[in-house]
Amino acid sequence: MSIKRKGGCAMRKNACCFTGHREIPPEDREPLRAALLSEIQRLYAEKGVTEFYTGGARGFDTMAAEAVLKIRETLPVRLHLILPCKGQSDRWHFAEKRRYREILKQADTAEFLFERYTPDCMLRRDDAMVARSGYCVCYLRDPAAKRGGTAYTVRRAKKVGLEIIHLIPVEVEQLTLL
Repeated sequence: MSIKRKGGCAMRKNACCFTGHREIPPEDREPLRAALLSEIQRLYAEKGVTEFYTGGARGFDTMAAEAVLKIRETLPVRLHLILPCKGQSDRWHFAEKRRYREILKQADTAEFLFERYTPDCMLRRDDAMVARSGYCVCYLRDPAAKRGGTAYTVRRAKKVGLEIIHLIPVEVEQLTLL
């Protein structure tokens, strides 16, 4: 199911996806919010990026979506949600569900890839975001990680040639490619 509002799909050269951890230590939250706002503005000003993709998960995805919405108040940028499945937020706490619904309402487009959860729906969501982007902004704490959606998405983005922007610097070469 797709919900499309305010226009169609983004072009790769002017699009960026976000990937990062669901759990963010309290001391990283404010620096990450500031870094997200700064990076979105820089991508717009220097690279002409106007289309931003996030997967709607808790943590970094939520922070990235809220940052795009904040920047959208002053710049012509658009937020696209590529969601793994309906019911993604069913088991989340009330406050997280409320933030998710608010972001969903304000997004320029929202696309559910699957009607219900499947074992690979999260990875297919990550693949779809990478396929539509030319840049990948990430929050990856462990560059040697072999498991996890963030490490998978960064490896995938590197493999297909996206420019990787780390909000916590790591050597992308340290990641094992797919």
